[in-house]
Amino acid sequence: MDWQAFWLTIRLALLVAAILIIIGLPIAYWINYSRWRWKFLVEAVVALPIVLPPTVLGFYLLIALGPRSPLGRWWQALTGHTLAFTFEGLVIGSIIYSLPFAVQPFSAAFGTVDRRLLAASATLGASRLRTFFHIILPLSTSGLVIGAALSFAHTMGEFGVVLMVGGNIPGVTRTVSIDIYDKVQAFDYSAAKHHCNRPARHFLHRTVCHLRAEPQPLALRMVLE
Repeated sequence: MDWQAFWLTIRLALLVAAILIIIGLPIAYWINYSRWRWKFLVEAVVALPIVLPPTVLGFYLLIALGPRSPLGRWWQALTGHTLAFTFEGLVIGSIIYSLPFAVQPFSAAFGTVDRRLLAASATLGASRLRTFFHIILPLSTSGLVIGAALSFAHTMGEFGVVLMVGGNIPGVTRTVSIDIYDKVQAFDYSAAKHHCNRPARHFLHRTVCHLRAEPQPLALRMVLE
């Protein structure tokens, strides 16, 4: 296994998951509690990475991060290099690509909170911020864990976006998925299979451990046991 690509992918996934928790919670809160009649347009934009082909999304991101875009020119003036084909560009592309996998579980979890508790909190004079941290977040823990886990796993496995935005630069933008693709292109199927099996076993083990730790319906517990 290319451990350099593996640890770069782990670092990318952890960073993206952490950033998506920070920016995804406010977006999910607004989507769930806003009364704006056109908020479905925001929901559609957030969900767009799910339906767009990864290479199409990666192409648009490559244009948006390139030296001819306002963001690309600003970043180049600030740092001396472009965002495209850098680790920073990978982070931005991965955040946008994995955004719905964080926001939708967060929003679904917020939607399960009893509105009567929020009304009682407001009656007692608690601010919206205090209500959010003391009532909504504690009651939405499972959704937050799911959103963070999906963001991490989705970033670990993404291919099209990272290839378009970051290319294939060893130690900078080469992730595990790109390394597997390189092995297949070189007809090294044994190494590609080894690379695929290790992450698959790891995520399967983590999923089973999580399912065992959570209260489950009887049928699912019988399957696991």
